[in-house]
Amino acid sequence: MKPNEFANNLNEVQDLMAKEKYKEALVLLEHLKELDKSSDFDYNLTHKLYQLDSNTRSLYNQQVILERLNSIKKEIEMISVSEFNEMLRLKDNLLLEEPILRRELEILILRGIISIEFQGTMLKL
Repeated sequence: MKPNEFANNLNEVQDLMAKEKYKEALVLLEHLKELDKSSDFDYNLTHKLYQLDSNTRSLYNQQVILERLNSIKKEIEMISVSEFNEMLRLKDNLLLEEPILRRELEILILRGIISIEFQGTMLKL
């Protein structure tokens, strides 16, 4: 693949992200990461690739977490972070280390998207 085609694909990832189609963006990013391994692209393109990958993964995680929180908040007032993480693993196939889950929840709180509270190891929904 030529560098300009690679750059166009990175722009397509950004378009998918803007449309909140994170799963599709991740599929394209995985393909581009494989191409990057076998090619010698400019550092700026490679840097942009891995920056987009990190941002997309985080936004995908937040999207799944938000959907799960919305689905349980009418039934549950409090849940431990580890129980919630297990729920994400079993029901959403989202495998996160607990510190990453906490970080994603904190980002959602800071963005004003959710209004939950951490109470020790518990989440007050």
